[in-house]
Amino acid sequence: MHDLDFVVVKSNGIRLKLAMSGDGPLVIFSHGWPESWYSWRHQIPVIAGAGYRAVAYDVRGYGESENPYPIEAYTIKQLAADVIGIIDALGYDEAILFGHDWGGPIALSTAVLYPQRISAVGSLSVPHTGRGSRPVLDHWRSVYREQFFYQLYFLKQGIAEQEFEQNLQRSLYLTYCNFDGRGVTANSSHRSLDLEPVKRSDASFLAGMYEPKTYPGWLTPDDLAYLVGQFENSGLRGPLNRYRAQNIDWYQLPQLSQPLEQPACFITGALDPVNAFLFHGAPTRARIEKHYHNLVLFELLEDVGHWTQQEAPDAVNTLLLKFLESVGAK
Repeated sequence: MHDLDFVVVKSNGIRLKLAMSGDGPLVIFSHGWPESWYSWRHQIPVIAGAGYRAVAYDVRGYGESENPYPIEAYTIKQLAADVIGIIDALGYDEAILFGHDWGGPIALSTAVLYPQRISAVGSLSVPHTGRGSRPVLDHWRSVYREQFFYQLYFLKQGIAEQEFEQNLQRSLYLTYCNFDGRGVTANSSHRSLDLEPVKRSDASFLAGMYEPKTYPGWLTPDDLAYLVGQFENSGLRGPLNRYRAQNIDWYQLPQLSQPLEQPACFITGALDPVNAFLFHGAPTRARIEKHYHNLVLFELLEDVGHWTQQEAPDAVNTLLLKFLESVGAK
């Protein structure tokens, strides 16, 4: 981290922390839940070294960025405006965006809403899926009636926060270790077609999770300690509010039903459990291509779980550089 510049900028009325390196065309990285700018630590120096200004930021509610209290402060509309504010604060007219997990919809939606400001876009784990026929939380309620589903559990304000915050180190460790390639493989015999072991709807998120005795190869004790410190600073309300704001998105942004116009890429792990509840199996180019006008690159990474760019940093870096070259970013 010693080669990075850390700055705080004002964007869309709030303060956002950025981690930056390099000079050249602007490339912005958005992280997911429950993470930090730090989830892009392997990509920033490589992209900067290739002649770009690489910027990862703490999404609002996370780490050292500002964390407004209301649920409506975490809509996609607000999060996309945050990205545009970063572009403005750094003095650029446009940027290329990459996002992982929730960072994927942030990047993709920003590209749809601000097509003149985003020249190309890529997502990891979550592709562009358009806008469903009904609000997404209503959909999940109909699908998961008596069965636990993490997104519905996260709607329980205060309860979900308390479960995580009472032991942040253990909570984050279990979350990271259950949804990477090793964890998904270990849980495969008793996992349902979603992100969780099968359990009743009144269960908690961490209940029944696999607790390995050793760290996975992609995560060190120092990595976890850094992330614990970030969540000690921010708490979990802001990060969980992103889930709680999903129905607002559906009513606010009918534009998201549009196919993506910009050159785009999608990278995911073959063992990513998100594949199960989005696709009921591994995604294919044919299944997502209808939502893209120019899907330049599609890649399924074998033996990789949910934490794509951390579990397979070299492979992801190679693909990102290939994509940037293909869209003539410089």
